[in-house]
Amino acid sequence: GRARPAQPQPQPPAQPQPPAQPKGRELFRTQRKESEGSVDCPSLEFEYGDADGHGAELAELYSYTEEPELSHNRRCFEEDFHTQVPGRRWLELDGAQQKAFVMRLLDGLEVVNRDRRLRVARAILYLAQGVFGDCDNEGDVLHWSRHNSFLLYQLGTFSAFLELLNMEIENSQACSSALRKPAISLADSTELRVLLSVMYLMVENIRVEQETDPPEWKTCRETFRTELSFPVHTEEPFALLLFTMVTKFCSGHAPHFPMKKVLLLLWKVLLFTLGGFEALQAMKVRRREELGLPPLPEDSIQVVRSMRAASPPTYSIELAEQQQPKRGHRSRRPLVKQDSLDIYNERDPFKNDEAGVDEEETDDVDSGIEGELDLLERDTILPPMPPQRLPIERVSFPKGLPWAPKVRQKDIEHFLEASRNKFIGFTLGQDTETLIGLPRPIHESVKTLKQHKYVSISDVQIKNEEELEKCPMSLGEEEVQETPCEVLYRAMLYNLPQYMIALLKILLAAAPTSKAKTDSINILADVLPEEMPITVLQSMKLGIDVNRHKEIIVKSISASLLLLLKHFKLNHIYQFEYVSQHLVFANCIPLILKFFNQNIMSYITAKNSISVLDYPHCTVHDLPELTAESLEAGDNNQFCWRNLFSCINLLRILNKLTKWKHSRTMMLVVFKSAPILKRALKVKQAMMQLYVLKLLKIQTKYLGRQWRKSNMKTMSAIYQKVRHRMNDDWAYGNDIDARPWDFQAEECTLRANIEAFNSRRYARPRPAEFVPVDNCLQSVLGQRLDLPRDFHYSYELWLEREVFAQPIRWEELLHCQ
Repeated sequence: GRARPAQPQPQPPAQPQPPAQPKGRELFRTQRKESEGSVDCPSLEFEYGDADGHGAELAELYSYTEEPELSHNRRCFEEDFHTQVPGRRWLELDGAQQKAFVMRLLDGLEVVNRDRRLRVARAILYLAQGVFGDCDNEGDVLHWSRHNSFLLYQLGTFSAFLELLNMEIENSQACSSALRKPAISLADSTELRVLLSVMYLMVENIRVEQETDPPEWKTCRETFRTELSFPVHTEEPFALLLFTMVTKFCSGHAPHFPMKKVLLLLWKVLLFTLGGFEALQAMKVRRREELGLPPLPEDSIQVVRSMRAASPPTYSIELAEQQQPKRGHRSRRPLVKQDSLDIYNERDPFKNDEAGVDEEETDDVDSGIEGELDLLERDTILPPMPPQRLPIERVSFPKGLPWAPKVRQKDIEHFLEASRNKFIGFTLGQDTETLIGLPRPIHESVKTLKQHKYVSISDVQIKNEEELEKCPMSLGEEEVQETPCEVLYRAMLYNLPQYMIALLKILLAAAPTSKAKTDSINILADVLPEEMPITVLQSMKLGIDVNRHKEIIVKSISASLLLLLKHFKLNHIYQFEYVSQHLVFANCIPLILKFFNQNIMSYITAKNSISVLDYPHCTVHDLPELTAESLEAGDNNQFCWRNLFSCINLLRILNKLTKWKHSRTMMLVVFKSAPILKRALKVKQAMMQLYVLKLLKIQTKYLGRQWRKSNMKTMSAIYQKVRHRMNDDWAYGNDIDARPWDFQAEECTLRANIEAFNSRRYARPRPAEFVPVDNCLQSVLGQRLDLPRDFHYSYELWLEREVFAQPIRWEELLHCQ
């Protein structure tokens, strides 16, 4: 058809290892064979959350190149400890003795000698790492790591390390030394890595709650959260210091900064101070109550967790060609699809789509492996529906649709405007109550639309902002609640564009599809050893370490950006729009699409880990001699948690940037995102599929009839998985939103609204025109003015010269009036 030439997406030169495709093909075949007995379950048993398991999050702090430093930290601690407390172990000391020793260590941080300070900092780091030399298993290491972190915080360690961190950031000698070096290695960031590691371990250990925590730990956690959120000794929250480190690194002035540790710490500080996804949901419910809005129709977190993955579209081509080479039977069972829609069943949306009728066209070279499970699952997953269930499913209307439909006020206005134009010939503006002259079915339609009307917090905030702009004097000062999010936005505001650009620069450098360029930033400063590997085995280990390093950077940046967007949107819609607009201006949309323009299954199932070298395993077990086989083995997990987490985060960011923005939706179309996103549907995980389908839904009307006709299975999946907007004509392209628009004007209007909001709420000097004027003569003359001390000596001379000797030109005065 006509749409076919536009479908293939050329692979950029940065595409890693195109020949790896057969591996993905074999992987899918293996998964299909293994899952034949339990095809009702999603292929990937992944539960999305704020972060991975506690041990995994601590392990990602260290690169494998840093492994020798663990024993170095232990030596620094034990030399000092055995001098102070001979013949004892840390675990044998009572609370008072432990506190006394830590206080002695903190005194050692005050010395002038830089090497001595570093040795003391390493000893403290060993405490935060769980005194693994005295432990027998990994559980003990994690337990003592938490215990010591709370102890260190209670004695003021975090504040002391914050001062040292500020000193290291301003250390011009280290910066100039790193700039002069042709190759930066692990040794250039030693002090910074030790400081950041201690701070990360304290933040992560205190952030994670456990049921067995004593009451004083809970109090300590709240105090720490407040300390990080609301600055006491400094003018800025702690997260801003980390943002400053990121921009300084990207500007090239501090290439030795260990970016992975900075970004991990930044993510965990945002997660700790602002709150995770469940905390966000609770805050959203509470905010709606405060604004007098009806409660949310459902808990989105629970709905997504209960969804099951769908069979990837077009995944049946190979199997269909193998089993049924003759494709003349396509027209059989023509009524089944209509029946499946009538009864609103919960079955797999792809069961009744015959292999030939609605087969999606091949977009790219990978399309041949997209759908083997479709024909396979027809008879295994989907047994015939029992007849007794049919009447029940007909009665309970949206049976099988996971989301309650929503309608905006704007949608009701558009519907009534079109209806009045058609039946009466004139409109009533934004009036949605007057239905005189309209037929009865229109009355019923409006009633149904109003039943599902959803007013968001953003709608209320935009309306309030319009009123404040219209009546700044009569409405007075706006009461702004001092939340951690508000404090952070105010601190970030004036340098926010630079922060967003810096994060995206690092994300681009860490993306697997990016080609190494001489002018790109070097994000490997804290993973490359001083002496490069000389054996094949060492090279393999370093290669795995570098890939793992990049994956962790992508994970931390994607999670940080998503948290910022979600919290700013809840705090105020224009704060969210300000961040979003600068992300779009910095080419975030094509960057994320470039990230997904790879073999996404290979990325999600990547084994860039050496489990025997992971913390805390490597601290309590004797390390076996590494071989090529043990390096390649990795772990036994079905997928890489951090990579799947990163992919979902990036898809959610892309959704937030493009939702209700026609200009940005057109960017998705222009960058030919449809085939890239369709390939991502190969990952059989419900949450990831949901956000891919959302992105496909918003651009469907722009892709043309031929695309929709040849991608009916994707359309069916959108219908089943994505929330319905009552009169959204997404599947046909007849909507008014599909017509040409002045997209530049849309972004300019939004930018003007954002600037008006920022200047009204955050402008430092108050505009002179809004300063109140005292017009009462008696009041003005009665004011006491501070005059200079020598004024009474010379005031008579001043009066004579400036007042009495100057003639008053009354005509000019009257003329001025």
